[in-house]
Parts: sequence; C-alpha cells; structure tokens
Amino acid sequence: MALDFLPGNRLELLENGAEFFPALLQAIDEAREEVQLETYIFECDEIGEAVLAALVRAVARGVRTRLLVDGFGSRDFVLQRMHGVAAAGVEVEVYRPLRGPWFIPRRHRLRRLHRKLVCCDGRVAFVGGINILSDFTRLPGRRTRQPRWDYAVRIEGPLVRSVQQAMRRLWRLVYWTNVKRRPPPEPRLTAAPRIDPAGPHRAALVLRDNWRHRHDIEHAYLQMLARAREEVWIACAYFFPGKRFRRALAACTARGVRVRLVLQGLSDHPILSQATRALYPWLLRHGIELWEYHATEMHAKVAVFDGRYSTVGSSNIDPFSLFMAREANVWVDDPGFSKDLRARIERHVAQGAVRLDEEGFARLPRWRKALSWVVLGWVRLIIGWAGYTRDMEG
Repeated sequence: MALDFLPGNRLELLENGAEFFPALLQAIDEAREEVQLETYIFECDEIGEAVLAALVRAVARGVRTRLLVDGFGSRDFVLQRMHGVAAAGVEVEVYRPLRGPWFIPRRHRLRRLHRKLVCCDGRVAFVGGINILSDFTRLPGRRTRQPRWDYAVRIEGPLVRSVQQAMRRLWRLVYWTNVKRRPPPEPRLTAAPRIDPAGPHRAALVLRDNWRHRHDIEHAYLQMLARAREEVWIACAYFFPGKRFRRALAACTARGVRVRLVLQGLSDHPILSQATRALYPWLLRHGIELWEYHATEMHAKVAVFDGRYSTVGSSNIDPFSLFMAREANVWVDDPGFSKDLRARIERHVAQGAVRLDEEGFARLPRWRKALSWVVLGWVRLIIGWAGYTRDMEG
C-alpha cells in the first residue's frame, strides 16, 4: 500500500490535553452547520462535561451534532450521561454496546472503536490519540501531578474531506446496526468539505478496520521502516509487535539506521507491559535502543522517520490496534512538522525516560524475567483464542 499524500494542508501538532481541548472547544463553538466527534473513552469528568456543554451549545445554534462512542471504553458515559445528552438534541450512537457483564470473554468484544476523530463544518478536523478525559484521570498512582503524554493534530485543507467521509461512513454503519433495520431516509449532513489549499503540509489519513483496510496502518509503518536510512523514533504506549514488524526493525539497524523506541514505564495495563518486557532482550540484541518513560503515563502513538516522515494517531503497535480495533493515523511528509515532533519526543526522553541495556536487563531478578515470559505466553494465548495468531506471526 503506497501512502497517498495530499498537498495543501495546514497541520498543527497538539501535545496533551492542555493544547488539544482548548482547540477542540473553540472548533465546536465556531461550528455553524455540523459537528462530528468519535472517541474510545468519553469520561464523565470536568473535560467530558466541558465537551458535552459545547455540543449542547452547538445544538442550540441549530448545528447538527453527532457523537459516536465505544461501548466498552465509554461504558460509564453510556450508563450515566448518554440519554440526557440525547434528550438535549445531540445524536448519540454506541459502537458495539456491551450486552451483559463486561468481563464475560467473547471474541467480538476485542474489536473496538479506538479512533479519536473530530470534524467541524467540513472545515477543521482533529486526528490523534487523545480521548475525551482529563490528563489527570485514570493515571497510575503517583504523588506528582504531571499530565498524561499524548498527541493530536489539528487539520485544515483537503485532508479534512477524508476525515469527514470516514466518520460519516462509520456513523451510517453503526446507526443501521444498532436499530437492527434499514433506517428511513435521513437528512444528509449539510456541510460540504473545504478542499481549497490551506497550508504547506502533505499528509494522508490511514485507517484500519476489519474489512478492506485490515493491515493498512501496519503496512504504512513497514513501508517507512524499509525506506528509513538514518534514524527512526517510535514512541508507543502499548508495544507488542509480531514477527514481521520486529524483522523490519532489525533490518533497519542491520543497514546502519539508528532505531529508538520509547515505551511505557508506568502503565495502566501492566499485563501487556510485562509481555512487552519479554521482548526486550531480542530488541536489544538487534541494536534497537530502548527507553522507558517514567515521568507519567505515556499514551502517545507517534513516530518520526529520517526527520521527514512522521505519524500521529490512535494506533498502538500491538495486536489489539493492528489487527482488531478501528484506528486512524495521520501520516505527514514534511520536515518542519516532523522536526517539531522529533524535538518534543527528545525533550520528554531527556526529562523522564530511562535507557535500558542488555546488562541491566540481565541483572533483573529471575522472578521478574519469569513473570514476563509467563505473561507473554498468556497474551499469545488470548491472541490465538481471538484468531489473530497468523497476523501476529506475519
């Protein structure tokens, strides 16, 4: 799959909720025709309430407003706030609503809506990894109050059309699925996308779903790894790649490319983190530099290749993102944008990351190493049960 970069976009890199949420609320408040928002987590905290208030204000101005949330990630919102929001005029749909207790294991429950997309008036869009929740909600227990590390991109220009169309397609699919019948004709959303050039950036929207685009995000990564000649930076919250991805990383270092991975040191999913640590010896033996970020929870899913190409999005490099969930990443061909992202990653690494080496890993207690391998086997068992072992092995 070749990346189809569209020219003429204006991209703004937004770091953490401190930069993202003011821009999001402003875009919603400026909307005059339509607002579409979809997210994995919609938390009923101060950030969630502020976004809901903005959506209700939009409805009061006559703006058609749609909110699509995941049935698992936003289960508290669905139970506590959804009906009240719908009564206020916001159209709300739930992707794969939970049926019965959430902890009952079923394969289809692993297929989630993990995208974080917003589109207002076909004029401005947001793509990234930031959920609708406070930077300080659900953080691992720490005395410090540093925000969760994450990114999104604000977009103007021709790429907004791609975001708008992707959101409309999924809304129609979920709407039809939830009502269990073909819906009556509904008024179309009225906002036509603005496709005039808005800036200097070349960018592409890459989606992952369970039908036509099952491997698109993984293939985009593999394409960039094969193209890299100098350096690769990857900062990924949940990292558990299959053999195909690991071989691509090793091929980079074999031809002299410096590869640096920044991974979670503090995790809200410790089981997956333990499984990832079982891969550390292999990665280190192949010359890949490993950094664990301990300042706060890292939720970023970003990468920079040779200081020119970069990606920001919702997709982790693990089987749940690459083979099961609906994801969305923006890929950028622009040295200025990529230089900015690279500098931000380096700043976080300098301030809060610890570099790992083979000697340090060898000194870990045997029980820690054994635990990682036990958890690795358990995660692989879950992947096999879900039917994705072939995808993982490549």
